[in-house]
Amino acid sequence: MGIPASKLTLAEYLDWENQQPDKNEFYRGEVYSMVGARRVHGRIVNNLSRLLGNQLFGSPCQVFTEGMKLQIADDAIFYPDLLVTCDRADLATEMIFRSPKLVIEVLSPSTQAYDRGLKFAIYRRLPSLEEFVLVDPDTRRIEAFRRNPQGQWVLFDMSDDPVFEAACIGCSIPMDQVFDGVDPSAV
Repeated sequence: MGIPASKLTLAEYLDWENQQPDKNEFYRGEVYSMVGARRVHGRIVNNLSRLLGNQLFGSPCQVFTEGMKLQIADDAIFYPDLLVTCDRADLATEMIFRSPKLVIEVLSPSTQAYDRGLKFAIYRRLPSLEEFVLVDPDTRRIEAFRRNPQGQWVLFDMSDDPVFEAACIGCSIPMDQVFDGVDPSAV
């Protein structure tokens, strides 16, 4: 079944989306089909999920990956590549997360502008979000935007650092482990 031609309410989208074989994001009544990811994308998501998950083991926080819906207000549902939440309601949900501390998007050439622009602007509306991270497999760049005490978003470019820091959850990962299995000459 294709993407609906008319605008949907959030409830209509959720009813429709839950019957679809593929993932589709939702923003202000419009539905956007998710394209398949490249191998390097999946590899980085798996690396980060495993490494962050190991460091968070026994803590009140958990890592979730691409198949999980994240709702922002009443007008957006996204499937972030990774999210970390410590929220009790999120940790009990079967379907929709609402209060992540950390969101990570692994960039691709076709989605990079969208992830950096509109998607980040929408994510910033989440009161719980403390850190938004962009990972670029092609350039091996990692940029984190962290909310400071004044509510402003500050860029931390870790691209030349030996370690990726997810400050809001107290985790750090050596860069070579983030990009393990990703041959820079093959991307």
